Amino acid sequence: MNEIPKVVFSKTLEQASWSPARIASGELDAEIAALKGEEGGYLLAHGGAQFARALVRQGLVDEYRFVVHPAALGRGMAIFSELPGRLALDLVDARRFSTGAVGHVYVPRELEAR
Repeated sequence: MNEIPKVVFSKTLEQASWSPARIASGELDAEIAALKGEEGGYLLAHGGAQFARALVRQGLVDEYRFVVHPAALGRGMAIFSELPGRLALDLVDARRFSTGAVGHVYVPRELEAR
């Protein structure tokens, strides 16, 4: 984890303290497009619900990986709350883990107007 390249999306930071990391301060869609154009593997987004919502809202997610844990919290932050329409997803993989958690992998099919 420490050796893989990282990009921190921020409008206020000028320098990243975790190496190897760099700052992306431009428009989210342009920064993601530039990252997708670089050599290397896939992009994995880690961040809070606000960051996830921005990626989802702008249609920048190529694949969703959800892990459902066998616990109910009764609250949480919705990452799909700002979609401009209904997002149809296709299930491409599912796996049960020994902990009882289940992983689902979905790819977006289309965004339907509300």
